[in-house]
Amino acid sequence: MRNGIKREDIELLAPAGNWDCLKAAVANGANAIFFGVEKFNARARAENFQMAELPEIMAYLHMYGVKGFLTFNILVFENELEDARELIDACIHAGVDAVIVQDLGLVKMIREISPDFPIHGSTQMTITSPEAVEFTKPFDMERVVLGRENSLKEIKKIGEKAKLPMEVFVHGALCVSYSGQCLTSEMWGGRSANRGECAQACRLPYDLMVDGVQKEMGNIAYVLSPKDLAAIDLVPELIEAGVTSFKIEGRLKTPEYVANVVSKYNAAIERYFAGQDTGPTEVEVRELQQSFSRGFTHGFLTGTNNKQLVDGSFPKSRGVFLGTVKKLLPTGVLVDITSPVKRGDGIVFDAGDPTQKEEGGRIYDILSRSKKVEGEVSKGMYEIVMGRNDVNLKRLHVGDRVWKTSDPELDRRLRKTFETEKPYRTFPLSVHVSGKLGEKLSVTWVDKQANHAVSVPSEVLLETALKRPLTAELLHDQLSRLGGTIFHLEAHDLTVDLEGDLIVPVSELNRMRRDAVEQLVFLRSKPPIYHHHDINVYADAPKSQPVEKPLLTALCRSLEQLEAAAQTDVDFLYADFEFVKQYPEGVKLAHKYGKKIGIATMRIHMPDENGVLALIAKSKPDAILVRNTGALYYYLSRRDEIDIPLIGDFSLNVANHKAVELFLATGLERVTPSYDLNIQQMVDMLSRSNAANMELVIHQHMPMFHTEHCVYCTFMSEGTDHTNCGTPCETSRISLKDRVGFSHPVRVDTGCRNTVYNAIDQSGAEYLSEFRSLNVGSYRIEFLEEEPERVKEVISLYRKALRGEVSGTHVWRTLKATNQLGVTRGQLTK
Repeated sequence: MRNGIKREDIELLAPAGNWDCLKAAVANGANAIFFGVEKFNARARAENFQMAELPEIMAYLHMYGVKGFLTFNILVFENELEDARELIDACIHAGVDAVIVQDLGLVKMIREISPDFPIHGSTQMTITSPEAVEFTKPFDMERVVLGRENSLKEIKKIGEKAKLPMEVFVHGALCVSYSGQCLTSEMWGGRSANRGECAQACRLPYDLMVDGVQKEMGNIAYVLSPKDLAAIDLVPELIEAGVTSFKIEGRLKTPEYVANVVSKYNAAIERYFAGQDTGPTEVEVRELQQSFSRGFTHGFLTGTNNKQLVDGSFPKSRGVFLGTVKKLLPTGVLVDITSPVKRGDGIVFDAGDPTQKEEGGRIYDILSRSKKVEGEVSKGMYEIVMGRNDVNLKRLHVGDRVWKTSDPELDRRLRKTFETEKPYRTFPLSVHVSGKLGEKLSVTWVDKQANHAVSVPSEVLLETALKRPLTAELLHDQLSRLGGTIFHLEAHDLTVDLEGDLIVPVSELNRMRRDAVEQLVFLRSKPPIYHHHDINVYADAPKSQPVEKPLLTALCRSLEQLEAAAQTDVDFLYADFEFVKQYPEGVKLAHKYGKKIGIATMRIHMPDENGVLALIAKSKPDAILVRNTGALYYYLSRRDEIDIPLIGDFSLNVANHKAVELFLATGLERVTPSYDLNIQQMVDMLSRSNAANMELVIHQHMPMFHTEHCVYCTFMSEGTDHTNCGTPCETSRISLKDRVGFSHPVRVDTGCRNTVYNAIDQSGAEYLSEFRSLNVGSYRIEFLEEEPERVKEVISLYRKALRGEVSGTHVWRTLKATNQLGVTRGQLTK
């Protein structure tokens, strides 16, 4: 125990994309594993397990005292609820220790199926504040996985206020966007990150455009590609901040990676509880880098440092920095080596432009002054000789950086940890032996770690010993022969209570030992029992109410847009401004024109940001557009003092009727469907919901990335965060130009977070007649950079379409004709 915390209170949680990864995690000290099956998980590209394997997986893990969590961390569409129910049933029957869930509609369904089956709120729930944790409590969730953007100070504050176990990512790839709030893959490639199909648009090169002019960036092109998280040196601070589960990212990684990272973090946790306040060694860090690294960072754990988060010069794993090319030679290169390297290691030559083919391969020889060097070298000038067909030496340059991308010897060592027939770990038994003449020998075996006990009697009666009677030493010798099993027996854990000199055959002792082990393994592998109800997933689907005159609403991002929209016949306005100080003015302006107005909260809610929510309420809007569960809880818990109608926005990720019902039941007046839904999925959900309470966004620039990483601060300032950046966002406008030539605007919110919007506005106008027939209650148009006249034109076109005066197709075609960037029908494509 240390600081009142026991080692068993801390969980090391490892990823597993297949059986080898699972075994590597168990072998190297993981306390729990998270894994996915063939569907419904956020790593659709991983090998994944099959649903039919769940009993075998859980029996295997439980045998070793390891927990197994199934990832169900995607949005579930209406037509998938029945399949989702089937998977939850399978998890309950197999004894899965918890499901990691994103979709609150799924949470509702799980609680209908079982009141006690454990649920973990995934990082895709975007839980970043004590209020967001409080929002989950009515659903009896066992723990929450905090957003990767929370700092140690914030984590501690959340833990102290919310008092729910917290799981935090400590190692692996970082998403530049808030998890659950990235729409880029879905927008550009039809592959939704909320559906486990991330296309990694953040890892692509972009040109930085400042006020329409390209900024010269040298070899910096990957402006949204963060380094990898490595918090191994922060293990003590994380434990003391109240983190109970240390989560390692990597279900797409190799078993060697899993073995490496799990073993290193296990050692760091053990050091803490042994009172050894030493950080990781140079060798440990280097080996972590070798398995996978885009460069290491603490992410946001030690606070925001935009300069350290993104390197910008390469988007993929580099491994270990080896040195710099000093001279080109006829058969190789002279390199100033700074890290250990040997024959057979893989290297790559980095000329500063990863978009071009890079030279690399295996090292054939290492020479010092023209003589071969055997073994490893670590520092100094050495000639690196590559295989003849591996590297085109003519493409290398003096000054190229050299990276060690693979170390076969390290991989072999890591594989040995889990490619073995021996048990990965053994557990202590305590054994009590008792008996007297003419009765059966009784042996009670206690599995101390699992707290299981079995008693195995002899099949023969005890007799008087003529020679070698049963003694503690003889009994320990026979009963401790547990090699090849998951148990061990120490001499001090054996107690003997025998009356007189007695004997049974050795063969009988061996049988009793084997029988006891078999029973104890069975008890370990037995699934836990949860309550379970058979349900009809659509039993709670309400009937739709007729809507005579649906609302047309408009969201504006400037006072000029707001004034233009207020002069139209739009029914309701929203203000989504960068600066809080403009909110009262926006409300006053709308009311001047006799319009009602709602103010949008920020998309993210952090500890200490309640002041912004209070200012929104103080502005006395007619409604609040709520974008996260933290803000929702804040307003719901203050109903006595803040009695303002609440409307749920797209970022609440409503994708099925159960999520609709959950949010309406909390007190929302309307909810906005997730942008992940295509037209058929939208129709499916609307058909099973009271669509009168739904607000559909039918025209907008898709908000693709939403990120704590500030592009303005990183590339237009000498500062590191909002406290010292000089606010370049107030004087310039940035956009990111992609490979196709589109420039995607980057905007800053009140919390200095960036949103990258799609360059092309999109329209769902041609589906208006279908939505009208489903009795949708409200339709929203969202503006980004449009001039006032454009605002009026767009609103007028949609009003005519709603009245049936023009077709929806006419609307988007007209907009296409008047907008040089064109229009895409985006996420509403059939």
